[in-house]
Amino acid sequence: MAITLDIAPDQPFSASSQAPPLSSGDRLVRAEFERRYAAHPEITRAELVEGVVYVASPTHAQAHSIPHFHLIGWLATYLAATPGVRGADNVTLCLDDDNVLQPDICAWIEHSTQPRAWVDKDDFLHGAPELIIEIAATSATYDLYDKLQAYRRNRVSEYLVVVTYERMARWHRWIDGRYVVVETESDGIYRSAALPGLWLAVDRFWAGDLPGLLATAQQGIHSPEHAQFIADLQTK
Repeated sequence: MAITLDIAPDQPFSASSQAPPLSSGDRLVRAEFERRYAAHPEITRAELVEGVVYVASPTHAQAHSIPHFHLIGWLATYLAATPGVRGADNVTLCLDDDNVLQPDICAWIEHSTQPRAWVDKDDFLHGAPELIIEIAATSATYDLYDKLQAYRRNRVSEYLVVVTYERMARWHRWIDGRYVVVETESDGIYRSAALPGLWLAVDRFWAGDLPGLLATAQQGIHSPEHAQFIADLQTK
């Protein structure tokens, strides 16, 4: 006996007029990524990295949020003493047609006749900041692979990844079209080349020693290189 299904024309398989949600692994162009992101405010953090969508998982305290907070305080200490340099946390960064990212922390020189990064009329960041920082759980993270390549290709001057489970830091510096991993100096301090006077005592960071971390930041702020940087910024 033949069986017929009585399905209304608009049920249940009709196409929706609403933009589909973002899902990790989707391959999209930037315009479609932005359309779907805007249509789904319940998605609070997603990135387009080399044309592939990544939707963030829940954030853990020790593996991400606490070290993130300490690094924000460290960078804010530097910014407070460095007029002309701006910083942001989780800002939408439009790098190119295949990459719309939300770096954990970034900083850029604002007072310049030819800024490397700028905020557009929609309040999004464009261009290549002087410094980007990502906090990752393990070294298998895409922060050290696809995202690193996107930052390198777009000439982000310095890219710091801190890997919390392995207590590893990688400070990448853009030199002649590639990223070179730089080491701390003999005193255990990273010294930024893109933002002179920005000093990171990595051992104090891993120890959770926020006062020590900020004390080293103050030493960098009072260094001759920072004074020269301030003077140079005033001429830009």
